[in-house]
Amino acid sequence: MEAEAAKFIGAGLATIGLAGAGIGVGNLFGAFLSGALRNPSAADGQFARLIFGFAVTEALGIFSLLIALLLLFAV
Repeated sequence: MEAEAAKFIGAGLATIGLAGAGIGVGNLFGAFLSGALRNPSAADGQFARLIFGFAVTEALGIFSLLIALLLLFAV
Protein backbone atom coordinates (compact mmCIF):
# COMPACT_ATOMS: atom_id res chain seq x y z
CA MET A 1 0.00 0.00 0.00
CA GLU A 2 1.30 3.41 -0.86
CA ALA A 3 1.81 6.06 1.80
CA GLU A 4 -0.59 8.42 0.02
CA ALA A 5 -3.40 5.87 0.15
CA ALA A 6 -2.76 5.18 3.82
CA LYS A 7 -2.92 8.92 4.49
CA PHE A 8 -6.35 9.15 2.84
CA ILE A 9 -7.64 6.11 4.71
CA GLY A 10 -6.44 7.53 8.04
CA ALA A 11 -8.02 10.90 7.36
CA GLY A 12 -11.29 9.22 6.44
CA LEU A 13 -11.26 7.20 9.63
CA ALA A 14 -10.50 10.32 11.67
CA THR A 15 -13.67 12.00 10.40
CA ILE A 16 -15.82 9.35 12.11
CA GLY A 17 -15.58 11.58 15.16
CA LEU A 18 -17.62 14.22 13.31
CA ALA A 19 -20.49 11.77 12.94
CA GLY A 20 -20.23 10.97 16.62
CA ALA A 21 -20.41 14.66 17.47
CA GLY A 22 -23.54 15.04 15.36
CA ILE A 23 -25.19 12.10 17.09
CA GLY A 24 -24.16 13.48 20.47
CA VAL A 25 -25.63 16.91 19.79
CA GLY A 26 -28.87 15.32 18.63
CA ASN A 27 -29.07 13.25 21.80
CA LEU A 28 -28.36 16.29 23.97
CA PHE A 29 -31.06 18.47 22.48
CA GLY A 30 -33.54 15.60 22.24
CA ALA A 31 -33.11 14.76 25.91
CA PHE A 32 -33.36 18.42 26.87
CA LEU A 33 -36.58 18.91 24.91
CA SER A 34 -38.04 15.74 26.37
CA GLY A 35 -37.23 16.87 29.89
CA ALA A 36 -38.37 20.43 29.27
CA LEU A 37 -41.75 19.26 27.99
CA ARG A 38 -42.20 17.00 31.01
CA ASN A 39 -41.15 19.63 33.56
CA PRO A 40 -41.12 23.16 32.08
CA SER A 41 -40.26 24.81 35.39
CA ALA A 42 -36.89 23.03 35.55
CA ALA A 43 -35.91 23.80 31.95
CA ASP A 44 -34.36 27.16 32.78
CA GLY A 45 -32.06 25.59 35.36
CA GLN A 46 -30.78 22.99 32.90
CA PHE A 47 -30.17 25.30 29.94
CA ALA A 48 -26.64 26.24 31.03
CA ARG A 49 -25.72 22.56 31.26
CA LEU A 50 -27.19 22.01 27.79
CA ILE A 51 -25.00 24.75 26.31
CA PHE A 52 -21.91 23.39 28.08
CA GLY A 53 -22.60 19.88 26.78
CA PHE A 54 -23.11 21.27 23.28
CA ALA A 55 -19.81 23.15 23.42
CA VAL A 56 -17.85 20.11 24.63
CA THR A 57 -19.43 17.83 22.03
CA GLU A 58 -18.72 20.24 19.18
CA ALA A 59 -15.15 20.76 20.42
CA LEU A 60 -14.54 17.02 20.17
CA GLY A 61 -15.95 17.03 16.63
CA ILE A 62 -13.74 19.94 15.62
CA PHE A 63 -10.76 18.17 17.19
CA SER A 64 -11.37 15.09 15.04
CA LEU A 65 -11.63 17.32 11.96
CA LEU A 66 -8.32 18.93 12.92
CA ILE A 67 -6.69 15.50 13.18
CA ALA A 68 -8.06 14.54 9.77
CA LEU A 69 -6.71 17.73 8.20
CA LEU A 70 -3.33 17.24 9.86
CA LEU A 71 -3.17 13.73 8.45
CA LEU A 72 -3.97 15.02 4.98
CA PHE A 73 -1.79 18.10 4.78
CA ALA A 74 1.08 17.52 7.20
CA VAL A 75 4.38 16.31 5.88
